[in-house]
Amino acid sequence: MSSAILQPARAKTHVAVLLVLGVTHLLNDLMQSLIPAIYPIIQGAYGLDFVQIGLITLTFQIAGSLFQPVIGYYTDHRPAPYSPVLGMVFTLAGILTLAFATSYSLILVAVALIGTGSSIFHPEATRMARYAAGGRQGLAQGIFQVGGQAGGALGPVFAALVIVPWGQPSLAWFSVAALAAMMLLTWIGRQQARISEHFAALRSSIAKSRAGSPAHTQATIVLGLVVLTLLMFSKNAYGESFRSFYTFYLIDRFGLSIPAAQMMLFIFLLASAAGALAGGILGDRIGRYRMIWFSVLGPLPLTLVLPYADLFWTGVLTVSINLIMASAFASILIYAMELLPNRVGLVGGLFYGLNFGLGGIAAALLGMMAEAQGIEAVYRLCSFLPLMGLLAWFLPKVE
Repeated sequence: MSSAILQPARAKTHVAVLLVLGVTHLLNDLMQSLIPAIYPIIQGAYGLDFVQIGLITLTFQIAGSLFQPVIGYYTDHRPAPYSPVLGMVFTLAGILTLAFATSYSLILVAVALIGTGSSIFHPEATRMARYAAGGRQGLAQGIFQVGGQAGGALGPVFAALVIVPWGQPSLAWFSVAALAAMMLLTWIGRQQARISEHFAALRSSIAKSRAGSPAHTQATIVLGLVVLTLLMFSKNAYGESFRSFYTFYLIDRFGLSIPAAQMMLFIFLLASAAGALAGGILGDRIGRYRMIWFSVLGPLPLTLVLPYADLFWTGVLTVSINLIMASAFASILIYAMELLPNRVGLVGGLFYGLNFGLGGIAAALLGMMAEAQGIEAVYRLCSFLPLMGLLAWFLPKVE
C-alpha cells in the first residue's frame, strides 16, 4: 500500500505544460485585472461614485463565479480540453466592448463578458495543472497561481503606461493577449488526453491499493468545505479592498498621482505572485494544514498597524501582508481536492468561483462603506478580517 501511495511522487511532472498553463493564466488575469486598474480613469470620465465602482466589480465577479462550478461539474463527467479556448473568445469580446463602451451600462456588459470567459477558463485549466503535476501538487498549483497573480499585477502597470496616456480605446490593443492565449490553450488541449490517461492509471492503482480503507465521511467533507469557504472569504474580502480601492486610498490619503498609485498597486499585486509560488512549494514540504494556519492568521499584526502607517511603511506592510495571504490559495485548493479527489473540475470551478463571487460581494459592500464613511474607514474595518483565520481550528486533518 505504501508503495502504491508513493507512486505519484515518482510520476513525471510535466514542467513545460505547467509553464504554458502559467502563461495562459497570466494572460487571462492580465486582461481581467485591467478592469480595476482603469477605475480612476473611468470614474472621472463617467462621473461614477464608489457604489457604482463596487457594482462594476460585483458584475464582473458574479459573472466569473456563477458558471464555474457548473462548468467544473460538467467537465468532471465529460472532459472538454478545448473549453478554455472558448473562454478566451468571451474575454476577447469583453475587452473590445470595454475599449469602445460609451455608457455605464455597456461597461457592465463588457465586464460580464470578461467574467464569463474567466469562468470557462479556470475549471479545465485547474484540472490540467492537477494532471501535469505528477506528485508535486503544490509546485504545480504554485506555478499556475504565480501566472495568474503576475498577470493581475501587470494590469496596473499597463494602465499607467498605456491606458492613462492613450485613453480607454487603447484597451483594444490587449486583444492580442487573448489571441495568444487561444493558441497556447489549443496546444495544451492536445496534450491533455495523453497526460490525463497516465494520471487516471496512477489513480486507479492507488485506489486498488486502498480498497477497504474508509473514505472521507460526508460530514468531514461538508465541514472542510464550509471552513475553507469562510477562510477564502476573509482572504478575498481583504484582497478586494486593495484591488478595487487601494489607488483611491493612496491618492486620497497621501496625494499620489494616478500613475504613482498604479505602480504601488503593481508592487502589492506582484507580492501575490511571489506568495502564491512560495506557498505552493512550502505546502508540499510542511503540509496543507500548517500552511493554511500560517497564511490566514499570520498577517493579523500587520493589518492592524497598516491604517496608521505613513506612505513608506504602507508600502512595506502591504507587500508583507500580501506575501503571506497569497500563500494560502494553493493549499486551500489542494486541501479541497483531497476532500473530493474525483471532482477536480468542480473543486476548481467552486474555489475560483468563490474567488470571484466573494470578492465581488466584498467590493460592493466596501464601496458602499467608502461612500458613506470615507475610504480610510474601509481599511480600519478590514484590518480585523484575518481574525477569521481562527476558523482553521475546525478544519479536519485529511492529509
